[in-house]
Amino acid sequence: MRSPSAVAGRSLVPWPLFAAMIAAAGLPIYIHAPKVFVDEYGVSLAALGGVLALLRLIDVVQDPALGWLAERYPDQRGAMLAAASALMAAAMLGLFAYAPPFAPLLWFAITLTVLFSAYSFLTIVFYAQGVARAEALGAGGHLRLAGWRETGSLIGVCIAATAPTLLAMGFAAPFAAFAVGFAGLALIATFAMRGEWRAASAPSTLQPSIKAMFRPALRDPIARNLLILALVNAAPVAVTSTLFLFFVESRLDLPALAGVYLLAFFLAAALSAPLWSRLAARYGERRVLLAGMVLSIVSFLWAITLGAGDGAAFAVICLASGAALGADMVLLPALFARRMAALGSEAAGFGLWSFVSKLSLALAAATLLPALQWAGFTPSTPNSDTALWALSLAYAGLPCALKLIALAILARMTLSPQPPAEGSPA
Repeated sequence: MRSPSAVAGRSLVPWPLFAAMIAAAGLPIYIHAPKVFVDEYGVSLAALGGVLALLRLIDVVQDPALGWLAERYPDQRGAMLAAASALMAAAMLGLFAYAPPFAPLLWFAITLTVLFSAYSFLTIVFYAQGVARAEALGAGGHLRLAGWRETGSLIGVCIAATAPTLLAMGFAAPFAAFAVGFAGLALIATFAMRGEWRAASAPSTLQPSIKAMFRPALRDPIARNLLILALVNAAPVAVTSTLFLFFVESRLDLPALAGVYLLAFFLAAALSAPLWSRLAARYGERRVLLAGMVLSIVSFLWAITLGAGDGAAFAVICLASGAALGADMVLLPALFARRMAALGSEAAGFGLWSFVSKLSLALAAATLLPALQWAGFTPSTPNSDTALWALSLAYAGLPCALKLIALAILARMTLSPQPPAEGSPA
């Protein structure tokens, strides 16, 4: 293992590049994949919602288990990361570049299982490795690395969210072209990060059991509260990402502008991420994160009132709410990483973090899509005023209510450990 000074002196550029690759396979899949399988293969919303919920049940065991695997074999992370990157690229090609060779719903389930298994492992190890990297940077290292990393993540989301729309101008199969481009990005990013796994890895220390490995994070009240906050705070983004294309197409009647709105939203988040990091270093993470949550609610609640043709108003909402998202993406992982560094349970902790983050996406897909179908909403067809109002409430009203709950949790949380009682061990 290299010395802390040697690690600190290495460029941080590979971190946003690798973060962009991971992000390009995450949130946009929940945006694009359901619509592709509805429009091209005639799969129902209720069926897709059920499959997504079933796949996320795998994560109940999988994400903590992957965290345990990464924690137990830190010296093998480079090889395991390369294999996971290859699997994710192959799954992306199977999902978007090839027509299902059998039942589309089954093909959807298989390719997403492989994709998100690889995605989970990459995310867990990447963030766990970032704990050691940030510690080597010295004071403020967690916020500094988070600023680089989350900016890269948001740029990756921007690219993945808008690429199919832009590629449609020059390719007959834009999603296939997107999948091929993603495979190339995965190769470049994995090669760029090859030295980071060796540089920051700690010596292997085998834990006696899976239970013992997760005990530090689950017993620590600060870590538990941060996990609860992550679950609730991820829910608004899960709701809006699941329903975004349906809202733009059916409520605003502006399907051609979907890519522009996505780009505005995630680009605003990417540009704001370094600013949130600097503000947190100056004014404190809790105060700045609370301000970001308030901005998110104030800017997004307005979307309930929008109707057909309100494109300019929605663009403003995308910019403001995207800027607010930057605070969540930078500050929450930095807070959790700093706590995991204190507990010495990085990979196991981020296994739990990955689980609660994706659980929000699963719950959104499992409940919202069938509920909208029950309310009479049908994509790509004329809908009644009642169905469109249900879509507006689900897309804009529900996320604001969930964000208020997250804000209340953060306001009551203790982010610093209490001093030990007199006479107790430190």
